Amino acid sequence: MREILCDTSPLQYLHQLGCLELLPRIAENVVVPPAVVRELAEGKAAGYNVPAPDGLAWITVCRPLAAPVERLVGDLGAGETEVLMLALERPDAVAIIDDKLARRVAETLRIKFTGTLGVLLDAKRSGLIEAVAPWLDRLEELRFRLSARARAALLREAGELR
Repeated sequence: MREILCDTSPLQYLHQLGCLELLPRIAENVVVPPAVVRELAEGKAAGYNVPAPDGLAWITVCRPLAAPVERLVGDLGAGETEVLMLALERPDAVAIIDDKLARRVAETLRIKFTGTLGVLLDAKRSGLIEAVAPWLDRLEELRFRLSARARAALLREAGELR
């Protein structure tokens, strides 16, 4: 991937897994909008284990040109909204979003996207991690919602399940 536009939850989960550094290894440019920076700062202030983007030299903070004129969908958070707005402005970029509604909006708008699980799959395909399964186990311990069906499909795609 050349450029990724990352939402809050993938940054949080990858940080908590201890593999946040996968992002700059699978993409040339990692961009987050200001709303994601604010959400992470709020999480940090509330005592959550989240990364501080200002301490990561490989993250670029970029404000969408149209932000925040109008929300794409009322039920989306500010982070998802700004990531999708940036994606509309940067059609070659891939949005990294986990939120189900944000993913549906991305599909409707024909925005390329993946999520935390897609990052792990790309890391395996690139030889950056040996297996996806141990990371899925750890994600589930962090209360990442993953159905048995989705887990099996991902493991099949990773070549870890037949």
